[in-house]
Amino acid sequence: MEKIKINMLSSADKIDGQGVGSAYLEQVRLIKEGAAELFTVTLNGSKKCDILHLHTVEPRNYVKMKMSHAASVCYVHFLPDTLDGSIDLPMPIFKLFKKYVISLYRYADYLIVVNPIFIHALENHGIPRKKLVYIPNYVSKEAFYQKPRCEVRALRNAYDIDENAFVVIGVGQVQTRKGVLDFVETARCLPDITFIWCGGFSFGRITDGYEKLKKIMENPPQNVKFLGIVPRAKMNELYNIADVLFMPSYNELFPMAILEAVNLHLPLVLRDLDLYEDILFHKYLSGKKNETFVSQIRSLKENAEVYAQSIRWSEEISEFYSKENVLNMWITFYKRVYREHKQKLEIKNSRSIKKE
Repeated sequence: MEKIKINMLSSADKIDGQGVGSAYLEQVRLIKEGAAELFTVTLNGSKKCDILHLHTVEPRNYVKMKMSHAASVCYVHFLPDTLDGSIDLPMPIFKLFKKYVISLYRYADYLIVVNPIFIHALENHGIPRKKLVYIPNYVSKEAFYQKPRCEVRALRNAYDIDENAFVVIGVGQVQTRKGVLDFVETARCLPDITFIWCGGFSFGRITDGYEKLKKIMENPPQNVKFLGIVPRAKMNELYNIADVLFMPSYNELFPMAILEAVNLHLPLVLRDLDLYEDILFHKYLSGKKNETFVSQIRSLKENAEVYAQSIRWSEEISEFYSKENVLNMWITFYKRVYREHKQKLEIKNSRSIKKE
């Protein structure tokens, strides 16, 4: 059987610190390494292909999709409503961009969602259920893993963090939606615990809440470190330094940081969001208020049983999102797309011949 040709379209990896870029790189690596005998994968290519897979929504990708005769697949890394709290644009421009995104989603032959909770939201935008497919994100266990204790001690020293400190890590772009303000306020209530935030202003000055967040980054509490945008190759070091992942985001799809952290079996403290329930199986601590976050983090530090249980939960999440499981989902999906598109072309050609 001839290999199925897939052209991946994305610019997500051009800016460090974006979960979309991490998801793109992981998915491409997974297909290239795990199914090389079935698929030929090109990145931002111009030659004829069987499947055009859009990872990002810039206009040039939309144009390529409209001009191509290939089957089109679009990754839904965000919904229009999830952009609120991320970027600060004039309302007319913001509304226009949201309409553009929905238009692109409607045009694609298939949409991949990383969280099943968003299927209903897309249906409300007039997108047929048969076009929607759930395939979760994936993170390589070769890239994110626990390092030996001696290396962790050296890393803590390199980042000027006390060897015996209890460390809470937050990961993501610095923006209102990510709950950075709550992260800092929680840290203020726990002065004996070290908090580090990995991420910066990937969108620059159009980031929602830019001025307020910039002031906090420049003058944080003594127990808070803002490390700025961290290259993904360095993130495994920082997870190894940490004892807990704390993500107080107000809106997410499926943060790559969670999958990265559970590979190291870090306990999770998350905001209580419906979207986590079906993908993390209630195996995390959660709350809606900073007071709850303070209590949970304090409990993880002081109660060995609570900490051990949280480690087991993260280990179970990591095992569920295994390479073999997610790879099989992609193989099944791409074969289906190729088969159904081929059938459509055959029917179309048959009708053309009859007309002649």
